Amino acid sequence: MAINLQKGQKIDIGLSKMSVGLGWTPHEGTGFDFDLDASAFMVDAGRLIPDEKYFVFYGNTDSPDTALHHTGDDPTGGNSAGGDDETIQVDLSKIDPRIQEILFVVTIYDATPRRQNFGQVRDSYIRIVDDSTGLEVAKYELGEDFSIETAVEFGRLYKKDGKWKFEASGIGYKEELAFFLSKYYKGQIIK
Repeated sequence: MAINLQKGQKIDIGLSKMSVGLGWTPHEGTGFDFDLDASAFMVDAGRLIPDEKYFVFYGNTDSPDTALHHTGDDPTGGNSAGGDDETIQVDLSKIDPRIQEILFVVTIYDATPRRQNFGQVRDSYIRIVDDSTGLEVAKYELGEDFSIETAVEFGRLYKKDGKWKFEASGIGYKEELAFFLSKYYKGQIIK
């Protein structure tokens, strides 16, 4: 039986291989398609990405330790037919020992010029699926009204006392993806 999480709730994961599914349904009528992008920031004890390749998104689908794999971009949010819009596969047994936390963030591409925000998005969620059984273990449905936010940290996996846990974050930001890169990565981004 899957656990329905509330904002801020934390659970023990007890899994090694899982899929982190993220979903949403954008409203129509802004004149532009909504392009929401899921990303994972793999950070160390200092809450920094040790190398730019530990930022996993549609443009860098695999972490260097092969622990994370982004299955691809859904540029419209309409391809899922009721399922996950974007998925990041996680194998905690392969995680680089420096990594202590993985943040799952969804941003709206070109949100400011398109005048889009999460207040125009409904049915947003993050869920953990056990890869060995295909069963949903936990799900957090973001019920908050993020009326001005253009990015949301949906959830995070984090290591505590040698065990991996999951927290339903639900933290909104009025920022673009570049904000998170500047916050969690202090090196030079090579293009």
